[in-house]
Amino acid sequence: MAPSGFVAVLVIELRFPEAGSLKSKRKDLSSVKAQLNTRFAVAVSETDHQDLWQRATLTAALTGGSLPKLSSAVDNVERWLHARFPDGVCVERIVVSLEDLRE
Repeated sequence: MAPSGFVAVLVIELRFPEAGSLKSKRKDLSSVKAQLNTRFAVAVSETDHQDLWQRATLTAALTGGSLPKLSSAVDNVERWLHARFPDGVCVERIVVSLEDLRE
């Protein structure tokens, strides 16, 4: 039986070289999180470097019924992030099937 669904987890490392304060970083980061959610239906949370001015780590999740569609959606998210942060983003992608999660 083919897997019935897939989950993609993205660990997103962002750099904010122009941020001169934590407040400035938080403003930019809030915008990024909102756009990921509204544009791509991504569940996203800041998971590390909350106290640093020029760095942030986000963990994001997407789900899909087929691997090709989910991979395409993740590719779109990654392209958008690289366009928004041409010199300051690193994305780690982890994709598993629901069957893998049940094991």
